[in-house]
Amino acid sequence: MTVFYIAIAVVVVLILWVVLSYNTFIRLRNRVEEGWSDIEVQLKRRFNLIPNLVETVKGYMTHEREVFEKVTAARAQTAAAKTGTDRAEAENMLSNTLKTLFAVAENYPDLKANANFLDLQRELADTENKIQSARRFYNTVVKELNNKVGFFPSNIVARLFKFHRAEFFQTEEEIEREPVKVEF
Repeated sequence: MTVFYIAIAVVVVLILWVVLSYNTFIRLRNRVEEGWSDIEVQLKRRFNLIPNLVETVKGYMTHEREVFEKVTAARAQTAAAKTGTDRAEAENMLSNTLKTLFAVAENYPDLKANANFLDLQRELADTENKIQSARRFYNTVVKELNNKVGFFPSNIVARLFKFHRAEFFQTEEEIEREPVKVEF
């Protein structure tokens, strides 16, 4: 009879462990989705600020058509991106072109003094900070999920219920390490 109770106890403990592991995976997956949603909100905010910035700058920068074309192309590529990896690459390109735009704007003192331009520049800087914060949160949760999916014995539950690793949202190392090159 004792063996029977021990077997029942082992089965109950095993079932409880599977249920707890499953719930942990659900919680982590929801947090990954929440983190990605936060990133999307900030990227959309930046995306919507760009046309106002370009219009403000156009009046002052008459000889910088190539910069405007690059910003517009990068914005279009961002809108067309479908997967998380494509979106990250497009956002990196957009960030790079915006840095170039601000670097070129330094040569126009009247533009730098324009209140609308300064407000938009401040808004974009604030948005970039929020994107970085959302990205850090997202990547932290992705790391937790990926660890849980990869570590034994939780990887058994992950395979059983088809939980998968998530992709990190990364920036290009070159953008973060090198200053923007502006040539005239």
